[in-house]
This record gives sequence, structure tokens and C-alpha cells, in this order.
Amino acid sequence: MDMVWIAAGVAALLLTVLAMGTWVFAALVVVAMSSLWWLGDFDLDRIGLIFSRILYRAGNSWELSAIPLFILMGELIFRSNVSERLFKGLTPLTRPFPGGILHTNVFGCALFAAVSGSSAATTATIGKITTRELAGRGYDRNLSIGSLAGAGSLGLLIPPSIVMIVYGVQAEVSISKLFMAGVLPGLLIAALYSGFIILRSMTQPRLAPRQSTGGIGLWQALPLLAPVAVLITIVMGSIYSGIATPSEAAAVGVAATLGLLALERQLSVALLIDALKGTLISATMVCSLLVTAMLLSTAMGYLHLPKELAAWIAAQQFTPLVLLLALAVFYIVLGLFLDGISITVMSLPITLPIVVLAGFDPLWFGVFLVIMVELGQITPPVGFNLFVLQGMTGESIGRIAWAAFPFFLLMCLAAAMISLWPSIVLWLPQQLAG
Repeated sequence: MDMVWIAAGVAALLLTVLAMGTWVFAALVVVAMSSLWWLGDFDLDRIGLIFSRILYRAGNSWELSAIPLFILMGELIFRSNVSERLFKGLTPLTRPFPGGILHTNVFGCALFAAVSGSSAATTATIGKITTRELAGRGYDRNLSIGSLAGAGSLGLLIPPSIVMIVYGVQAEVSISKLFMAGVLPGLLIAALYSGFIILRSMTQPRLAPRQSTGGIGLWQALPLLAPVAVLITIVMGSIYSGIATPSEAAAVGVAATLGLLALERQLSVALLIDALKGTLISATMVCSLLVTAMLLSTAMGYLHLPKELAAWIAAQQFTPLVLLLALAVFYIVLGLFLDGISITVMSLPITLPIVVLAGFDPLWFGVFLVIMVELGQITPPVGFNLFVLQGMTGESIGRIAWAAFPFFLLMCLAAAMISLWPSIVLWLPQQLAG
């Protein structure tokens, strides 16, 4: 029981430091050092030695190199006209369905997620085209904004995913298998979103007015989808075929993106500088959080906290589903206040030993965690997708959050489905591994 109070004290200290407005990476360092000094009776010299070893090991991690490379790939695409062409190419494919081109939000985000790895980048890139087009054609504002907020979060689940790389490094799980595991759940969520749009459009036709059959045809649309399709094939094909590791595939993806933009005469010095600036800011944030989370994880290990806490929870004899429900509520609450990467790196040292002891596959839990993080992207007050859409549409955070609420519930449904049928997550990695 003492360990429960110690864990509660560490969590309270972390929340207190964060509430003071401290940067997350600095808060993690403060809590890690305080825990070792206060609870473990470590002197400052020993703490410094431990931390220096962790920093050296993290700085030499080949897996971490994939993070800035995938971010750079997304930044380059974001600054090109690929998203505009993607919208034009999807329009004739979606027009026959009830809901019409509202489905471009879902299909566009699902496709762009496969070359981005970022939820905010996916939302911003697709949204800069679809929000204007859907508003001009008389589509319901709430359904348009809500579907974009929900579908934009697919950037975290459909590979390549920055959060999955962070999880794989921390949990020591194969990143390639994590990427495979995210495919079917990502498609499941996209299908649920499109199904909801179809249902709403059939029951209330005024929400999605039928469009004329004019415009480009199917065969004219396919070349517009080619750039994204080529990049997806190059990146994911190199990983799944075994030719390249995720880090090597990220480098190949950047090279392919640069080649594509140069071929289309879109590559310029200004574009490249802007993309590098955006990459530097995002990658520094992600990597600093990951490294400092390793410090906290190591500190908790020296204090034997994860092991003792996991043993205590096991002694309570919670059923697996009750444990998952408790973790889901825990992550949804965290998502109200923190971004996805912070949630992952801060919680994993405690939650991963617990779920492994309860018998859950770490690969499956990685996908479950990403879905929980996705929920945080569309919940106020710190939902990144909400902020992106607020800047694009000028609507209030409250209205955007309310519009996204049905899609929040659909994502909860997807989490319940993979909990009841884990094979949705594990089938593809098993098939490809075999």
C-alpha cells in the first residue's frame, strides 16, 4: 500500500509542477530528480551519472532518427499543392455516396495520414482545402468541422505515426509491427466516420446537398491521387517488404518527397527553409519529451515503483475489462490537459508494466493507447485539432468541440471493439510476420 501512496505523491508532484506553467520536459526532469533524491536517498553526483548515461544512450538511438525525418516529410507536403490535388481527385470518388464530398474529409485524412505521421499536420493540410470548399457548396457546418476534427486524428494511428515510434522506443516493441497493427484499426475508425456521415445524410438530406454530376471523371481523378499513392507505396512498401527499417524508410520518404516536388517544379529554397524550420521546432519538442521521459522511467525503475504498483493492482484482482476501462478514463482525463506525446511518455513507465502483468499484448496496448491519445486531440481545453480548426474557421473552441463530439463517441466505440476483438489489431502483424 505504501507504493500506492508513493505513486500518488509522484503523480501529484508532476501535476503541481505542470500547473505552475512549467514546460513538460522540465517538469519530467524535476520530478525524476526529486524522486531519486527524496525517495531513493540518491546524492546529486549519482543522479547526474545516471542521467548522463541515459542522455548518451538516447542521443545514439537510431530509432529516434525516424521522428524528425517523418516530420520533415509532412512539412514538405504541407507546403506543396498535394492536398489541393488530393481533394480534387477524391471528389468524383465520393460524390455518389450519401454525404457526397463530406467524405473527402475522412478519405483525405486517411490517405494523408499515411505520409505524415502527425494529427495536426493532417488536419491542417486537408482542412485548408475542404473547409472552404464544403462551406461554399452548402454543406452543414457542424458536420463538416466535426468530421475533419475526428478524421484528422487518424494521423496518429495510420502509419507512419510519430506517437507509435515514441511508444515503440519506450516499450521496446517493434516499430514495424506497430505500424502494421495500426492499419486495420485506422481503417475501422475511418469506416465508422463515413458510416455516420452516410446515416446523418440519409436521415437529414439538407445537411449534405446533392451535387451535380459535373466536374472531372474517375480516370481524370486518378492522376491527381498519384503523388500521395506513390509516397505511401515507397515508404510503407520499403518497411513491409523488409528492405528498410522505419528510420531508413523515413529517409527514403524524404528523398522521394524532395524528388517529387522537384519534378513538379514546386521545390524552392524558401519552401525548404520553411519546412526545415517547422521540422526543427516539432522534432526538438518531441525528442526532448522522449528523452526526459526516459529519465523519469529510469527513476521509477530505481525506486521499484512500476513493479510494486503492478503487483498491488494484480492483488486487487481487477478483471481485464475493468482495468482497461479504468485506464481509458485515466487517459481521457489526461487528454483534457496534455498533448499526445506528453501523455505517452509520462504514463508509460507506470501503465505498461500493469497491462503486461494483466496479460495484454504490448503491441495491442500500443494501438489502444494511440486511440486514447487521439481522443485527446478533439477534447478541450488542450485538443490540438480543435486549435488548428479554430485558426482555419474562426469558430469558437466550444462549437468545434461540440461538432466533434459524435466522432469522439465513434472513436470510443472503436476502442471498445478492439478490446473485445483484439485480432483487429494483431491479425495483420501476425500475417505479415508469418
